[in-house]
Amino acid sequence: MSADTIDRHHIELDAAALRSVFACFPTGVVALCAAESTPDGLLKAHGMIVSSFTSVSIQPPLVSVYILEKSTTWAELRKAGGIGVSVLSEEHSVVARQMAVKVANRFAGIDWRVRPSGAILLDGAAATFECSIELEQPVGDHVLVVLRVHDIQEDRTIAPLVFHHSRFTKLPSH
Repeated sequence: MSADTIDRHHIELDAAALRSVFACFPTGVVALCAAESTPDGLLKAHGMIVSSFTSVSIQPPLVSVYILEKSTTWAELRKAGGIGVSVLSEEHSVVARQMAVKVANRFAGIDWRVRPSGAILLDGAAATFECSIELEQPVGDHVLVVLRVHDIQEDRTIAPLVFHHSRFTKLPSH
């Protein structure tokens, strides 16, 4: 069957079935986090979990994420000067679940540090990226966000958290 015989404009896929098939592809898990100063001089932290993180370019250094268009957390994060991207470790599954739901304080009990740009980086991450927004582009019901990387750190002794079959898991040991 050639591509010309498929009517690409009239295919309707069941959303649940599509999510199930997407879940067959394992992905890493990152936390996007930033802080803003409140009028009383305190820091207010914002963060979200993303499993659609990917490298884009070495020169210039760019990475990307896809975020649900109606995300209220992204509306807050995008105002920050800097955005921290923390590649979660296999020990961060509780952190990932906590930050993935709307709670009063997503950062309760989580160790983190804030950079001068406002980027928040989580302690114990396999890798961190300090970034700024380069580009935002609506794509379907999501927004493609391209981030310019300004600083990086890695710890190769830390294994990453993986999202597969709609749950957090670990890479198999060698």
